[in-house]
Amino acid sequence: MNKKEANITQLFRAHPWHGVFIGNQAPVVVSAYIEIVPTDTVKYEIDKTTGILKVDRPQKYSNSCPTLYGFIPQTFCGKGHGALTAETVGRKNISGDQDPLDICVLTEKVIPRGDILLQAIPIGGLRLIDQNKADDKIIAVMQADELFGKYQTIEDCPPGFLDRLRHYFLTYKQAPGLNERPIEITNIYGQKEAYEVIKVCMQDYRSTFKNRKQ
Repeated sequence: MNKKEANITQLFRAHPWHGVFIGNQAPVVVSAYIEIVPTDTVKYEIDKTTGILKVDRPQKYSNSCPTLYGFIPQTFCGKGHGALTAETVGRKNISGDQDPLDICVLTEKVIPRGDILLQAIPIGGLRLIDQNKADDKIIAVMQADELFGKYQTIEDCPPGFLDRLRHYFLTYKQAPGLNERPIEITNIYGQKEAYEVIKVCMQDYRSTFKNRKQ
């Protein structure tokens, strides 16, 4: 890239999925792009083409995500992630959901809106399957957070918090009166397994977007 091209590139904001570096310390410390915060009554989601945060849908029901929620840049839930999930749960025909890897970030601070980047320390995750598609939710703490930053493993989280997080993801798509759940959480795993999931999704990203120019 010559000097003129570099100057032009600096005029444009980086794409949050493809143009933001996951970090030199990944999977121990990762960049996280936050799409929604606990006070949001609308589900926001990154537009994969433009990188602009868009309205996905108003929240249909009264539940709200108990943490900051977004994704880890330069990850992809593809073939490798699906195979890892299938092997772990002892099933066949599970694929990745074709999205970046989701992340829930704990912090004591009130962050009033999404569309921000932060550094997060993974401590565990939820193994979530949505209609035979692997859709893990990495659980992390915001780096240097005065309260939650001291959490080093998933066992440090209060059981009530994990129950609340599970309840949100199990019910946020469920209409009243329906007993069938399209989503299941097979287990909650610890930090070591979270690292494994992140690394697989990093490899899926490199394999899928190897010819992409940032």
